[in-house]
Amino acid sequence: MKSTPTVPVAPETRARPPSIPWIAMSVVMIGSFMATLDSFIVVVAGPAIESELGASAGELQWVLAGYQLSYALLMITGGRLADVYGRRRIFTLGTAVFTLSSVACALAPDPGTLIAARVVQGTGAALMVPQVFALITVLVPEARRHSVYGVLGVVLGMASVSGQLVGGLLIGADLFGSGWRAVFWINVPIGVATLVLALRHVPESRSATARRLDVPGVVALSVALFLTVFPLIQGREQGWPWWTWACLAAGVLAFGVFTAVERSVESRGGDPLMKLSLFRQRSFSVGLVLVLAVYALLSSYYLALSLTLQLGLDMSAFDAGLVYAPAAATFFVFSMVAGRTVPRFGRRVLEAGSVVLAAGYLTTAVVLLSGPRITPLLVIPTLMLQSVGGGLLITPSLNVVLSRIKPESVGMASGALSTAQQVGAAVGVAVIGAVFFHSFHPATGRVHAAGHAFAMASIGAFVIAALAAVLVFLLPRRRG
Repeated sequence: MKSTPTVPVAPETRARPPSIPWIAMSVVMIGSFMATLDSFIVVVAGPAIESELGASAGELQWVLAGYQLSYALLMITGGRLADVYGRRRIFTLGTAVFTLSSVACALAPDPGTLIAARVVQGTGAALMVPQVFALITVLVPEARRHSVYGVLGVVLGMASVSGQLVGGLLIGADLFGSGWRAVFWINVPIGVATLVLALRHVPESRSATARRLDVPGVVALSVALFLTVFPLIQGREQGWPWWTWACLAAGVLAFGVFTAVERSVESRGGDPLMKLSLFRQRSFSVGLVLVLAVYALLSSYYLALSLTLQLGLDMSAFDAGLVYAPAAATFFVFSMVAGRTVPRFGRRVLEAGSVVLAAGYLTTAVVLLSGPRITPLLVIPTLMLQSVGGGLLITPSLNVVLSRIKPESVGMASGALSTAQQVGAAVGVAVIGAVFFHSFHPATGRVHAAGHAFAMASIGAFVIAALAAVLVFLLPRRRG
């Protein structure tokens, strides 16, 4: 019996994996990198701003808080506007606003002008960032999204981890005598290039079901977020007076009003700002809290480290920035490892990352409380251990949260995810900041006081990281 010869398959007929529009993805990720970086890069510029502009402690806090507040308040609205009017249109509008306000920040002659420009800058970020998540879901084939989310995780993680390193290098370089203003000038050429490339390479898209903006929902959500975020930002500085707790309680009630408004809009057949049915998906609801917890760690812990290095060890912004370099490099390496291993091992990569991250914070606390005088060489290894866990956890977590969201809901879902990042940052700074300053007693010697305060902050970070680990184990396992 003759065997049937095997007919070779022509190369052009073999199945090929769907392509990824990397140019478009790269452009929008640059915008996301800028927005995230500006949440961190200004931290090391604080002493220089205080010195040159004569800013008070409260004004300096609002240079940071003004950006975070407007960023958090408008994120979901930014995602929904894009569903209605077009994602590229809103992304380019946000890029233009962010770039122009960066110019205003760099030219600010006084603290008031700088604070106002930072609020506008946060508005631009809120219009940019949700579109990154939405465009990935819309433009990238489902089978390839894990690769793109892996890259996005690296981008956002590096922006978070390296923000103070980049800020320290820019201030230390003192380009053209710009000093701290360089941390804002750097956004201008990048923003202009992003704007031009987005208009050329990013296709327009919008939700097929979105009809108009839910204005009552926007108002109700903005009030609820303001009542929640504002006291978290101001509470520690003001000593947690009664009105901060009243605002937080009112915020809970305002979220209840927002829920009632959205249910009413949906029952009338309208187009709500946020579909409450999204929160019935375990991957989204648990993942949203996970993102909140992770960003509570990033923002607050690196702020505590910056204060330790500059207030306790009297290091310059440039030298403090260099301390972050090994951790930033480690984060990058293990983010790439996560991108390659998650498709094979799934949630187990996140589980390992969350455990290592928590162990990194606990190790820092144990080392500092065991007696040695704090030095950069003492904490750099433990910071690198944290970055191993952070790289394995943060990078793939984005895909876990958004992987099962339908394209017509991706705008509101990505807006909620981005809002969780900013609210988490405010919560983390309030909690870890309170722990740090409550434990910082310079009368015992600044170096000793800073080391003890940073150890206490590390314990607080460990508690939040342990919560994040529990949330990771509650995530649904991805289907093969």
